[in-house]
Amino acid sequence: MSHIQVDRPTCEGIGMCETQANEYFQIGDDGIVEVATPDVPDSDKAYVRAAVDSCPVSALRMLD
Repeated sequence: MSHIQVDRPTCEGIGMCETQANEYFQIGDDGIVEVATPDVPDSDKAYVRAAVDSCPVSALRMLD
């Protein structure tokens, strides 16, 4: 199982991650991403990795 981390000061709230994987990412009321589900099962790993990699400011990490 992998784990998602977010660098909140880096996040600009663009929302690419939420668009691609809204079960895992949500833009909060403050305009910054929140990780809705931090643990990623192996079955969703590639799907969530694509969302993490879509962040234009590299504010997301997925740790194995």
